[in-house]
Amino acid sequence: MRVALVTVGTRMPPWVREGYEDYSRRLKARLPVTLLELPPGKRTNGGDDARAIADEGKRLLASVRRDDYVVALDERGKQRSSLELSAWLKERQQDGRDVSFLIGGPDGYAPEVLQRAQETWSLSRLTLPHALVRVLFIEQLYRAVTLIDGHPYHRE
Repeated sequence: MRVALVTVGTRMPPWVREGYEDYSRRLKARLPVTLLELPPGKRTNGGDDARAIADEGKRLLASVRRDDYVVALDERGKQRSSLELSAWLKERQQDGRDVSFLIGGPDGYAPEVLQRAQETWSLSRLTLPHALVRVLFIEQLYRAVTLIDGHPYHRE
C-alpha cells in the first residue's frame, strides 16, 4: 500500500518541514508517505475565491490515481481517536489499496473533490492552520503504525 499526502501550499516555515520530516523519516521503513505540495490558486483583492478553489480542486483531483482511496482532511469531517485511526489503517493495509490524504487550500475544497473522497476526516473541532495539520497528521499516522506494531510510543 502506498500513502500520499497531497496538500495545497508550498511555502512552509522551517518548523513545519522539520516536524514533518522527523515523523516521515520514522515511518519510512514501515509506511513511507509521499508528500506532494501543490501551489495555491491565485487569489485577488476582488475576492475571486471560487476560481482559486476550482483551480486547486482540479490540481488535487489530477494528483490522485483512479483507484486511490481518498480521504479529505476537513474541519467538518468525521473525527477518530488514535486507536480508531490505527484500526482503520490496519484495514486499509489489508485492503491493499493506495491511499491519498488531501489537505485543501485556505478556502476549502471544490465540491468535486469532496465527491471524489471516500471519507472526510477532521483532525480536531478546532480550526487548524494548514502548516500545523501536516505535522499533526504525520505524527498521528506514525502513532497509528506504532499501535499496529505494538511499539510503546502510544500510552493510554
